[in-house]
Parts: sequence; C-alpha cells; structure tokens
Amino acid sequence: MNAHNSKFGGLLSCGEVIELRHEKNQKLDKKSLSSQDLFYSRKSFNLWRGKKVERESIGLTMDSGDASGYSAGVDDDYESLLSTTDAELLKRAWRNEKAAPEILQHETALVQRSREQIQLMEETVEEFSKNGVDPLTLSLYQMDLDRTLFLLRSYLRTRLQKIENYAFHIQKNTDLWNRLSKQEQKFAERCIDDTEQHLDQSVLSKLPHGFKSHLKQSSLSLADDMVLEPQLDQYVICRSKKFLGSFQLDDSGEEPVNIEANDLYALPYKSIKPLVESGQIDLV
Repeated sequence: MNAHNSKFGGLLSCGEVIELRHEKNQKLDKKSLSSQDLFYSRKSFNLWRGKKVERESIGLTMDSGDASGYSAGVDDDYESLLSTTDAELLKRAWRNEKAAPEILQHETALVQRSREQIQLMEETVEEFSKNGVDPLTLSLYQMDLDRTLFLLRSYLRTRLQKIENYAFHIQKNTDLWNRLSKQEQKFAERCIDDTEQHLDQSVLSKLPHGFKSHLKQSSLSLADDMVLEPQLDQYVICRSKKFLGSFQLDDSGEEPVNIEANDLYALPYKSIKPLVESGQIDLV
C-alpha cells in the first residue's frame, strides 16, 4: 500500500482511499491522535474527490471534544493541501487555458509530473488486471487514469489550437514566444512555414509586388494588419482565491470593483490579466 502511495504522489484513486481509510482506522487510537498524525492522515487523502471521505476518517479518529477544537483549522488545512495536489493544479491550468483568449505560460514541470503519473497508473492498472484484482477496484483506478489523460490531452490541444490561430502574432511577440515549450516552438515554426508556403503558391505569387506580404495588406501598411491577434478585451468568468479589495478595471474612471473571495465575476480579460498570471485569480 505504501508503495502505491509514494508512486502516485498526490494523485490517489478512490480504491486507494478505501484501503487507506481502513488502514488508518486500525492504526490510530481514538484518544491519542497528535497534530502530526492528523497532518499525515490528511495528507494521505489528497485525491480528486476526497473531501467527504477524508472528513469522515478524521471524525472516526477523534472524540467530539477534540474535534471541536480542530474543526476550523482542519478545514483550512485541507483546502490548502488539496489545492496544491497535481490533480488540482492540472485542472486549474486546463481551465485557465481554455478560458483565456491568449496563450498562457506552459506548465512544463506539471506536465512532466502528470506524464510520469499516467505511466505509473497505466502500469498499476495492467498489473491489477493480470493479478485478477476486484473489478470494482480496477475500474476506479481506470477512471482516475482516464480523467488524468483527458485533462492533459485537452490542455495540450487547447494550446496547439491557439498556436495554429495566432502563430504569426506569437512569433513576433517575445513574451508570448517564451511561454511556449520547446516542442510548441517547433510546432509554431512549422505552422508558419506551411502557411507561408501555401499562401505563396495559391495566392501571393499571382498578386502585384506590393501585395505579396504575409503580414501586411500592402507595402503601404504601417502595421502588420494581416496578423490575427487574440481579443484581450473579451469578458471572462473568473473567481478570486482570496479577498482582493477594491480593483480598478481600467483608466476610464469607472467605479472600482470589490473582489471578494470565491465570488464569480464577469470581467474583461485585459483588466485581470496580471492577476491571472500571478495566480491570484482563476478563470472558470
């Protein structure tokens, strides 16, 4: 059991939760649970949907008097701990990327850890299948594996779609270009080369000299008016992790917005872009 825990890090399946809960209830005495034991007991239940199970486990190992003293701190610790698991970080990165009009910073370390976890989960499912493990337990492991695969694939596909749509814009903007992984940069370069070659062969080679640019409508254009750019003024649904107080959306002189913790807001992406990049606001 411990091998599986270290193997998956923070990404535990429902089957492991059931086993962990039974194991903890046997080992922990109801009246001698220290604060350190409580921390590691909670840490064992970092999973996709472990809030209900984890709280039930805590309740079984503490009497009513002790529980009342720990209740507020336990809830805060749990929420903080759960929000830092790879599962939650991947879901957050996926939601932000799906909702943001521009491409965001590539989560290189998170993607690498997720790939390693997927490989370990696939090996575990295969091993369980060969050893004739209970079908219900096997299906729970497979469900966690499928969920992780979906999130990672959707996250990467969303980024590739943005690169295809805004390849020229991303290439000429150093900040955006540095947000791409090395593989994404190679993909963007191939997209640009293929697009230029296609336009040259199908259209531009047949036009007068002053209209053969890939970036400008004509040689008289001062800006790259043929380059597609993301609309940063579009409204997005967002939620703050904590109280941010009064926030001025722009320089128009309009009344500032009070951003409360966990409330949903529809705001222009351009106004909250720094808060999204710093992690203070999540897109929904």
